[in-house]
Amino acid sequence: MKKRLERGLVHIYTGNGKGKTTAALGLSLRALGRGFKVCFIQFLKGRMKLNDGAFLALKRIRNFEHASYGTGKFVIGKPSRRDFQEASRAFEHAKDAIMKGKYEVVVLDEITHAVNLGLIDVDEVIKLIQRKPSMVEIVLTGRAADQRLIDIADLVTEMREVKHPFSHGVRAREGIEF
Repeated sequence: MKKRLERGLVHIYTGNGKGKTTAALGLSLRALGRGFKVCFIQFLKGRMKLNDGAFLALKRIRNFEHASYGTGKFVIGKPSRRDFQEASRAFEHAKDAIMKGKYEVVVLDEITHAVNLGLIDVDEVIKLIQRKPSMVEIVLTGRAADQRLIDIADLVTEMREVKHPFSHGVRAREGIEF
């Protein structure tokens, strides 16, 4: 018999500190360990995250789906037409993953940033959350979560940067940051 959640909640991991995606990965790992199916959709990352050590390990695990959308470049300034297309593809995937009930946990990594850039309409995200099947847990990550998303979430955690090695010239390290 397939394991189901009795009640799926909505989480937001936001803030300027490191750890939002990592927290979502930790929750995903816990869910997988309990037999749940997890879909992890990354907005604005594209090919950047396909060689991330965490995803290289998780793709070997049954019941885990990972998809990464974006151009592979940071969106600085005005988003390009391709940025909009990639965000739209990611959001369509998210709607499908959430509404079909195939997964107990769906992570929308960096969706708050896609909203902030105007790539995804916050009202569409809210509608999706309001229409989600009751047994689906949704995790939204990214900096500066819109207050309307915070208001409807069940759990909100803000990561606050206190100190970061990047500010001292330490670059991202394989196996630690990616």
